[in-house]
Amino acid sequence: MVATDRFRPSVTVAAVIAREDHYLLVEEETPEGLRLNNPAGHLEQGEGPIEAVVREALEETARAFVPEHFLGVYLARFVRPARLEDVTYVRLAFSGYVGEEIAGRVLDRGIRRTLWMTETELAACEDRHRSPLVLQCVRDHATGRRLPLDAVFAHASLQSPPRKG
Repeated sequence: MVATDRFRPSVTVAAVIAREDHYLLVEEETPEGLRLNNPAGHLEQGEGPIEAVVREALEETARAFVPEHFLGVYLARFVRPARLEDVTYVRLAFSGYVGEEIAGRVLDRGIRRTLWMTETELAACEDRHRSPLVLQCVRDHATGRRLPLDAVFAHASLQSPPRKG
């Protein structure tokens, strides 16, 4: 295999936020139309997964997210019809809580609104999900899956990589 052919999955983080029996979701514009998703986004260079999920949740919900548990690592593959782009996503999902919406904070570009839905309501509209991982993460949370946050380790070299050679 040539180095340029190396498999490069897209690494994302997601926040699963529950209040009683409702989950906080975002409705977002995608090339496939309006879709529902957990507050989620791509891991950026130089940040660890916990930093990334806190940032993404804030950007997409205008609420401060406090991670409490790691839910797990999820993978899904998607072919974007508009571009025939074949992408495999590796999602690191975290559960936690949010405060109230921060007054005056604008939602990230492409996010139309936030909404609270039950697991049953979410399951009834799977055709509107951004990914099959949206419902899977909610179901895992609803069944009580909880892993410690320290199951995810981010080395300090993310912020300041050592020079070799």
